[in-house]
Amino acid sequence: MPEISRFFGIIIAIYYDDHNPPHFHARYGGQKISIEIQTLKILDGEISPRSLGLVIEWAVLHKKELMEVWELAKNNQPPFKIEPLK
Repeated sequence: MPEISRFFGIIIAIYYDDHNPPHFHARYGGQKISIEIQTLKILDGEISPRSLGLVIEWAVLHKKELMEVWELAKNNQPPFKIEPLK
């Protein structure tokens, strides 16, 4: 699972050759969540509301890059890092 960003203790990753729809994973402590890239809809899991807000804020800023990384990972190519939320 390639880590593509990390901020405020939140780890963002996209799995190689993952299933559709295009999505990313976020972890914070023992909490995990999967979020669809285009709609930012929660697909699975849960994290604290504060952490979710930070993840969504970050994803809105980097939606295009997330889709690019998704395509790379889907084709088993190494993804690039995306700038963290500051």
